[in-house]
Amino acid sequence: MSNAIELTADNFEDEVANSDIPVVVDLWAPWCGPCRAIGPILDKLAEEYDGKVKVAKVNVDDEPELAQAFNVQSIPMVVAMRGRDVESVEVGFRGEAPLRAMFDALS
Repeated sequence: MSNAIELTADNFEDEVANSDIPVVVDLWAPWCGPCRAIGPILDKLAEEYDGKVKVAKVNVDDEPELAQAFNVQSIPMVVAMRGRDVESVEVGFRGEAPLRAMFDALS
């Protein structure tokens, strides 16, 4: 079971900008193979870092405004954030190690 939050334009402020812990935002689409491969890894990391780092997912097809706000050119795109500040960005799927490093840097 995923701990990830479904992020929308309506809940972005509460879940990311005003979050008291860092947030990893996964920008994805259901038709994207690499996006589907990254999902279970992010779910596992969300569990491991529960209480230290929050995971939020944005379906770019359902939330074009958020995709545009993040200037999405390619998916999957994973963005590490503290409040409104972008700490790091991973584009594409390169395995678990870069994602774990992103979580480690935030926690």
